Amino acid sequence: MSQTHAPAPSWQEDVFTALKRRGIQQIAYVPDSGHSHTIREARRDPDIHDVVLTTEEEGVAVVSGAWLGGQRAVLLMQSSGVGNCVNMFSLPQMGQFPFLTLVTMRGEYAEFNPWQSPMGRTTQQALELMGITVLRADTPEEVEETVEAALDSVFEAGERVAVLLGQKLIGRKKWERD
Repeated sequence: MSQTHAPAPSWQEDVFTALKRRGIQQIAYVPDSGHSHTIREARRDPDIHDVVLTTEEEGVAVVSGAWLGGQRAVLLMQSSGVGNCVNMFSLPQMGQFPFLTLVTMRGEYAEFNPWQSPMGRTTQQALELMGITVLRADTPEEVEETVEAALDSVFEAGERVAVLLGQKLIGRKKWERD
């Protein structure tokens, strides 16, 4: 059965285009609707190996291992996954590996799920405590430049960077009730 998808917002296209242009060869992710366009495009692209994870901290190891193997990689996750990764963030820090994660935010704008709020409020601080520089995009106009800046910092300067994609940018989550 073929699935048709609504056209992706331009900022989502900007994310994938920037990753592709900068030579990302592996994309690790736990499925997330905020990253759906990038995931779909990565799965279609023969030059990108997409790695579906069972938990986000596996992605920290995948991205670190990709670098050791001579490839550029990115970890896509939701803000709730940052809490799962805190201990594992010591790997790129201690190994001094470049590291990039793109994080779709929850627990912010019009959040319906109260379980998302605590991590949503502390995502940036958790990343910063683990030595990861945090950049943020809250409007479509900010996304391309912010992702490009992160890619430069990571793959040109060897930094560890997270880009937070604000919940207002992604859009209001709605709980479907019967």
